[in-house]
Amino acid sequence: MGHKCFISFKKEDESYRKQVIELLGEADCIDKSLDREIESEKGDYIMQAIRNEYLHDSTVTIFLIGEHSSENEGESDEGRDKNYFIKRELQASLFNGKDNTRNGILGIVLPNMETAIFKGSYECNKCHMTHEWVDINDNTVIREFSVNYYCKPHEGCGWRYEDRYCVLVRWSDFEKDPQKYIEMAYQKRKADVVEKIKIRNLR
Repeated sequence: MGHKCFISFKKEDESYRKQVIELLGEADCIDKSLDREIESEKGDYIMQAIRNEYLHDSTVTIFLIGEHSSENEGESDEGRDKNYFIKRELQASLFNGKDNTRNGILGIVLPNMETAIFKGSYECNKCHMTHEWVDINDNTVIREFSVNYYCKPHEGCGWRYEDRYCVLVRWSDFEKDPQKYIEMAYQKRKADVVEKIKIRNLR
């Protein structure tokens, strides 16, 4: 058995959620997702309720990054945030509350998003080294992922692995060795970078 994982996903990516469960085994996955709004004006209460009711016992949250998983997905015809649920799932995953420590966050880039996120490499004008161009922003992911992938304050022209809380991987690499990347996300929970974790104010 590995670390217990909660899977945050959009319904359009249901087939990949099922594949993750097959790869990890049902015992290592929490097979449910947030399905209702938590009625409260208190941000800490909302986060604790989601942790208690949905994320309980999980230590890693897997965020499936597909074509409809961005901060800027927009509103439904009813005027509701289309990604309300996955935003709250990631926020609650990062929340360090009573009897529930924060989860590690593993973002898996699905095949239909690879070219939108992984843009190749470029030579840096500051250090003259080659950096990988990874396009993580409000157009590709939820903000809780992007601000904790590019943690600030930050020094230097590029982010090193230790400068990031969230872990990012291509689906094709995850498939080959899922436990490797889950372990990487799990280990982040006690890394120095936890001091830079940011969760937007819900109040």
